[in-house]
Amino acid sequence: MTNGTKIALITGGSRGLGRNMAIHLARHGVDSVLTYNSNKASAEETIAEIEALGQRAVAIGLDTTDTSAFPGFYSDLRAVLNETWQRDGFDILVNNAGTGVHKSFADTTEDEFDHLMNIHVKGVFFLTQGFLPMLPDGSRILNISTGLARFTIPGYAAYATMKGAVETLTRYLAKELGPRRIAVNTLAPGAIETDFGGGAVRDVPEHNKMIAGMTAMGRAGMPDDIGGTVAAILTGETGWMTGQRIEVSGGQSL
Repeated sequence: MTNGTKIALITGGSRGLGRNMAIHLARHGVDSVLTYNSNKASAEETIAEIEALGQRAVAIGLDTTDTSAFPGFYSDLRAVLNETWQRDGFDILVNNAGTGVHKSFADTTEDEFDHLMNIHVKGVFFLTQGFLPMLPDGSRILNISTGLARFTIPGYAAYATMKGAVETLTRYLAKELGPRRIAVNTLAPGAIETDFGGGAVRDVPEHNKMIAGMTAMGRAGMPDDIGGTVAAILTGETGWMTGQRIEVSGGQSL
C-alpha cells in the first residue's frame, strides 16, 4: 500500500452496519481504522475480511460514551496511523457507533435517555471535535442517523430524538467546516436486517412483514443496501454535496 491510500475511521466498525461499510469501502480501495466497544473478536474477523480484499485495517477499543477516554484514544490513533500508514491523519470519518432503546415515551427512564445522549450526541460532538486536527482539508464526514427521525414508529421516541440532534449537528458542521472543503452529510437508514434492537427486523417474521408492507420497494433493508450507499457517497464524486440528509430506506412510510 502507498501513503496515498484513503483511510476511513468508522466508529462501531467491528460489527453490524459498520462492518458492512468497512468491507464495501475496502472494495473501493479504502483502508480502515475500526473502533469497537467490547467485542474484539468481531473486530478481528472484520479486519481479516478487509485484508482478504487487499486493504489494511486496524481496530482500537473505544467507549464513545466516555469522553474522558478520548484523549488517550487520540494518542493511540496517532500511533496506529504513523505505524501502519506513516500518516498523521485520515480522510473519512463515519460516526456510526450506537445502540437503541425500544420503549414507549412513558416508560423510558432517565438513565436510558442519558446513555443514548452520551453515545449518539455528546460522544459524536466531542469525538468529532477532537478529530479536526487529523482531518485534512477536503476530507469527508458521514454521520449515521435513522429513518425514524422522519417517520414515527411507537417505541423509539428517545432514540429518534438523539438522531434528530445528529442531523442538526451535521448541518452546523457542514457550515463551519465548509471553508476547509470538508463535506459533512447524514445517512439515515430505514429498517435493516441486522442484530440492532435485538434483531427484530431480521429474526421476527411478523415484524419483517410489517416493515415490508410499509416500504415502497416491498422489503426490509439488508446491510449491503447501506454499505453500498456509504461507499458510493464517500468514494464517489460527491465532494460538492454537504449538509444533506440522505435516507436509504427503500421508501419506508412515504
